[in-house]
Amino acid sequence: MSLIIFSCADKNEISQIVDVSCGQCQFGMTSQKGCDLAIKIEGKSYFVDGTKIDDHGDAHNKQNGFCEVVRKAKVTGKIVEDRFVATSFEMIDK
Repeated sequence: MSLIIFSCADKNEISQIVDVSCGQCQFGMTSQKGCDLAIKIEGKSYFVDGTKIDDHGDAHNKQNGFCEVVRKAKVTGKIVEDRFVATSFEMIDK
């Protein structure tokens, strides 16, 4: 009996620890209005699809809100049309 295993991993998928914050308030992004979740990969900022800024607490909380501070997250996903499409998004600093 033989067992053949195929990997379906997407070669374009990124899995790493990144800076995460409000794109407008902390990363200076201007292509959207309001406050939106963004990550920074290798110095470039991307708005995030697949999770929203308010899914991770009060964005305007003075101590740890995304509009006030830059935090760290472990993310998996890929860049599609200059946006990061997240398949996994886990805050690593609480």
